[in-house]
Amino acid sequence: MSTTVAAPPAEHPRTRPGLIGWLTTTNHKEIGWLYLGATFVFFLAGGFLALLIRIQLSRPDMSFLSRQEYNQIFTIHGTTMVFLVIAPIGLGFANYFVPLQIGAPDMAFPRLNALSVWLFIGGGLTIYSSFLSSHGAASAGWTFYAPLSDSQFSPGAGTDMWIMGILCVSTGSILTAVNLMATVFMLRAPGMTMWRLPLFTWNMLITSLLILVAFPPLAAALAMLFIDRHFGGHFYNPAFGGSAVLYQNLFWFFGHPEVYIMVLPFFGIVTDVIPVFSRKPIFGYAGFVLASMSIAGLSMAVWAHHMFTTGVVDNPFFSGMSFLIAVPTGIKFFNWIGTMWRGKLTFETPMLWCIGFLLNFLIGGITGVMLASAPIDYNMNNTYFVVAHMHYVLGGGSLFAIFAGIYYWFPKMTGFRLSERIGKLGFWFTFIGFNLTFWPLFVVGLRGMPRRIQTYSPNAGWSGPNLLASIGFGVLFIGVILFVVNLIVSIRTREPAGDNPWDAGTLEWATSSPPPEHNFTWLPPIRSERPVFDWNHRDDPPQAQQAPAPVSPGTGGT
Repeated sequence: MSTTVAAPPAEHPRTRPGLIGWLTTTNHKEIGWLYLGATFVFFLAGGFLALLIRIQLSRPDMSFLSRQEYNQIFTIHGTTMVFLVIAPIGLGFANYFVPLQIGAPDMAFPRLNALSVWLFIGGGLTIYSSFLSSHGAASAGWTFYAPLSDSQFSPGAGTDMWIMGILCVSTGSILTAVNLMATVFMLRAPGMTMWRLPLFTWNMLITSLLILVAFPPLAAALAMLFIDRHFGGHFYNPAFGGSAVLYQNLFWFFGHPEVYIMVLPFFGIVTDVIPVFSRKPIFGYAGFVLASMSIAGLSMAVWAHHMFTTGVVDNPFFSGMSFLIAVPTGIKFFNWIGTMWRGKLTFETPMLWCIGFLLNFLIGGITGVMLASAPIDYNMNNTYFVVAHMHYVLGGGSLFAIFAGIYYWFPKMTGFRLSERIGKLGFWFTFIGFNLTFWPLFVVGLRGMPRRIQTYSPNAGWSGPNLLASIGFGVLFIGVILFVVNLIVSIRTREPAGDNPWDAGTLEWATSSPPPEHNFTWLPPIRSERPVFDWNHRDDPPQAQQAPAPVSPGTGGT
């Protein structure tokens, strides 16, 4: 007989702290809320900057923005989405859910956790404050290539504030990575071996390792840039024995692992969500973990495919590595499809976002394989084809998985669920709007439209696709507005969700919604990667169905 048994109610329900409480909290769930709230505000700010860009490019010969204003806006837009939204929102989800998924009461180093989130928020505010400087915000592009970013071509405090802001964000990310790794290795509950970890936790563990490897080179590159700008270091000045290509090597040695820092957490979210709405365990658990490890390893050997056109890197080697890294990603697609195959699929809002992720990320991945070919890259490197590819990977991929995670975990975080009707409507507006916005950019890229141009001639053949892209952004904007409306309506109506509305199997669903201060008053036996599913669907007689004795979280062994 299969019977569902809810966890006992929490003895000490969590209360919302006041302003001082939020400023001084060390509770991992509240820090997770701070990460998620801050990244959502930055997401709205970055989206507003994108709206300005699409208005400027909607028609030829537009003068809505000056050239300098346009450079500042697309620089801060790219910086926002890469450094202040996609990557840190994964850390926000990890802060909230990794301790819950492994049966831990908190993160290993709570005060370090608090320092990390405020470094991130402070760094983001520093970057946006640069708009107030006398020369305006940074305008050298989000990659900040030398010599465009040196004191000659980018004077003023805005550029320095960008550097300091990114250094703060990077430091916070490194500290969070150390904290997550220590938490997973040291605070797992009894029975939670490494090969029983939920796949979101596995992916965050691998992401944390990538952060520790990738962010220090970025910090070194920016530190040397700051020295060049103010102390005559000449690291990137060829006239004094430096090399501008050195900056590119250091930046992309960070930058391509960073792509997977922005993708792997959301692979984990999708892999936790799809089995729940397929009513099946994940197909190929071990293969999925090994594929994630392979992606992490290979990501350290592909950075120079961003530098094919420099003429100073080994193009065949980096092209081969770039082709090879598509193989473990293909394994993941095989696992996701295998999980859904012959499953009892239901299409609640989180599942819709996952399917949107699969479709969009597939387009981003295929075009990435195309760009891994050096001859193709020579023709496409500086065109909007690359812009479309990057947005399909990070917008159509990571961002859709982020919304899947929000809709999936919102009941656990709040105790009530988001509206399914508004959620599905918002998904379709977002999915259609996203593809209307970014598919035309492949077309103008193939027609030769360069990146980073402020306007274009009406005779270039780019007018129609750009107008369609701007209209598509309007549809996408409606989708985001519907999500905000859904949040407001759901907070006002507060429809109770229960402790496990999806009948999910991972450990975070064993506790109350929202969880108590130290997460658990009891733990089910952990005998697989789906301990809650095992407990709820066991074959004990009804009189034996009671919660196990309280279990103190601790090390789970190997």
